[in-house]
Amino acid sequence: MPAKISVLLVEDHHLVRRGFRRMLEDEPDIVVVGEASDGAEAVEKAAELHPAVVVMDYALPSMNGAVAARHILKSAPETAVLMLSMHSEPNYVRSCLEAGARGYLLKNALDLELVDAVRKVAAGAQVLDPRLGRMQPGDSPAPALTTRELEVLQLIVHGKSNREIAIVLGVSPNTVAVHRANLMQTLGVHNTAELVVQALRSGLASIT
Repeated sequence: MPAKISVLLVEDHHLVRRGFRRMLEDEPDIVVVGEASDGAEAVEKAAELHPAVVVMDYALPSMNGAVAARHILKSAPETAVLMLSMHSEPNYVRSCLEAGARGYLLKNALDLELVDAVRKVAAGAQVLDPRLGRMQPGDSPAPALTTRELEVLQLIVHGKSNREIAIVLGVSPNTVAVHRANLMQTLGVHNTAELVVQALRSGLASIT
């Protein structure tokens, strides 16, 4: 008898997460081995549980799905990340694909084919919601940012100061200041307000 597809569910809304769990566990070939409510917890649970598939919301507290995917795949490259998002804009999709996600589905689709998508990404296929059109990771690439820069950018979007970001990430405020300056230079902006707007517009960060 073939092994079941193990799934880690990452979603900050409890009722939504419970609904997804029921949907998946109705299938005899899928088992949900764990749940997480934010990006940091997802990274920890993925390292602990080694799921075949991580089904993850893009807009998560503290760390968006693209950043979490980078962390997960760095330690477990064989894991398939399936991103769920309310955002259909190309930049959001692109940032997830470039982070290594194997699939991207729109959460607001009434006929969300979650079960089929889990099976496909577990088998090594790429799954993109048909409403997104044709898109590949190399199409009009977003600015190349490191995982740490993306973490800093997300916290800036959340309104954190350099000192607050330093505490969250366990680095010095001076290090955060350097990251902030590098982000402004890379994204071609001159102040924090412009940085936030550009980050959201490009899909590099989310306001959740």
